[in-house]
Amino acid sequence: MWTCARHCIAFPASLRSFHFAAPRCRELFDPTAVERISEKVDVCIVGAGPAGLSAAIRLKQLEQERGKEFRVVVLEKGAELGSHILSGAVIEPRALAELLPDWSSMDKHPLKQPATLSMMRFLTKSLAIPIPHPPQMSNDGNYITSLSQFCVWLGGVAEELGVEVYPGFAGAGLVYGEDGKSIAGVRTNEAGLDRQGRMKENFEPGMEFRAKVTLIAEGAHGSLSKELINKFDLRRDSDPQTYGIGLKEVWRVDPSQYRPGEVVHTMGWPLDYRTYGGGWVYHMADGLVSLGLVIGLDYPNPYLSPYKELQRMKHHPYFTRLLSGSSTRIAYGARTLNEGGLQSVPKLNFPGGALIGCSAGFVNIAKIKGTHNAMKSGMLAAEAAADVLTESSEAAHDAPSDMGKYDAALRKSWVWSDLNEVRNLRASFDTPLGIWGGIAYSGLDSLFLKGRTLWTFRNKRKITDAAHTRSAYRFKHIVYPAPQPPLSTDLLTSLALTGTNHAEDQPVHLRVRKDTVEDANVRKEHVYHNVSEYAGLLQRACPAGVYEYIEDEANTEKDGWNGQKLIINSQNCIHCKLCDIKVPTQDITWTVPEGGGGPKYTIT
Repeated sequence: MWTCARHCIAFPASLRSFHFAAPRCRELFDPTAVERISEKVDVCIVGAGPAGLSAAIRLKQLEQERGKEFRVVVLEKGAELGSHILSGAVIEPRALAELLPDWSSMDKHPLKQPATLSMMRFLTKSLAIPIPHPPQMSNDGNYITSLSQFCVWLGGVAEELGVEVYPGFAGAGLVYGEDGKSIAGVRTNEAGLDRQGRMKENFEPGMEFRAKVTLIAEGAHGSLSKELINKFDLRRDSDPQTYGIGLKEVWRVDPSQYRPGEVVHTMGWPLDYRTYGGGWVYHMADGLVSLGLVIGLDYPNPYLSPYKELQRMKHHPYFTRLLSGSSTRIAYGARTLNEGGLQSVPKLNFPGGALIGCSAGFVNIAKIKGTHNAMKSGMLAAEAAADVLTESSEAAHDAPSDMGKYDAALRKSWVWSDLNEVRNLRASFDTPLGIWGGIAYSGLDSLFLKGRTLWTFRNKRKITDAAHTRSAYRFKHIVYPAPQPPLSTDLLTSLALTGTNHAEDQPVHLRVRKDTVEDANVRKEHVYHNVSEYAGLLQRACPAGVYEYIEDEANTEKDGWNGQKLIINSQNCIHCKLCDIKVPTQDITWTVPEGGGGPKYTIT
């Protein structure tokens, strides 16, 4: 019997050929020689975020409407629902109201704190100057909440409707059809491999979930999404996706500083004029405040540390006052988010399935919101999937499903209009206008033009965030202030608040790999370029202390350079995906670890 946190899946004993007797000597795992359990489902959804759970709920609603049963499975790599979910978050309830019209009267919903006041401030080193905020940033009718808790609640709604939700089951690989040109489902990852890839006594191979429709809802820059986009050339007509890194803390503030429903966004300090980004302060329910900093990953300076920028920001007088008195920090986390907007949305469907939510990239960066668009995309995908399942004939049963209706429907929906209106705002910062020109243009467009222009700013040269990184010799080393607890702390103290855990004796899920090659020479080249040219960017950029370039004269001839070698502390990884996106040499590949590993967010 396979078990997970909420469910068990039982199979006949005759199929349990994957249970091996304890070997005397551990054998290297050979994926081609293993027999896997294979389960047939109608729809397999990878990821229990807002998009995946909305798709699952909508499918079960359509099941009731059409009188045809759909078996819907949601795979979630986190140990529990919500444990890998992190966002600001202020939620626009438009999609929720369409999905669950009576949500406000439903039991235990987490949208308890409406936004009551929105403001924007430009920070200098000592001042917080009020400035007008764009109309897109209005929060009338929106709610401040924990997206982690929101997904726990949505997951409960899905389960009540009959959706099979399996936390701790990571979607590790795609199952291709016999022709190799379509997707027939997904494979979960192996459990019980040691660090060298050998089978331990408790080894169990991943199982296959074969589905008529596979929906990928991994969030920004997921491993399966990357493979699908490359395999089916889904970005052929779109720009590269661009990203930001969002770092967040949750504090229980002194009652004298608590203003329930207040929403504040900041620009300026501590970031310099060459770096896109800004901060936020959201006064949640129950005396809690969410605060954080988003930094565009197109930043050029390899000496920049996103984590230390957040800690420095808290020493601004505005934040020291907010966090004074009896205030206590209770959570920390980080995650990349999509910033590319409409121009970076790929083709959404592929033979056998589709990309939904942040796997496709529907964040409205001007609103600093994406949950509403992610949910709506999942609902539209569910409707297209239901059509596939109800209309397909027996003769077409084995043919790959065509989810083209979903792509067409989304482009006609309010999601597309939402993104179209603001399509040039973030993009204007990556034009010859520069940062200041981008600010001026964004103000003009958001206040007056509202996207009604004949032009669209495009990334015609296909420049990625990694390619924006400049050589270290062009910059001065950034000297950050020392931590001053409890207001600011070192990284490992913050990391402890994430509850992150990975079994240490498992294959490292962060692979140093170039063009599918993974050997000592690739690692040596990585160290050479990243240390000599980029001053070891990853050891500052990673918000979890995963990467270190250390002195090791004795062993650098094998896989290091100039007395330096790379150490990967994969057990620290909080699954933010920054390394895969930002490393200048583009030779770090993030893959899923054993299911259940990673952070254990509860209030983020």
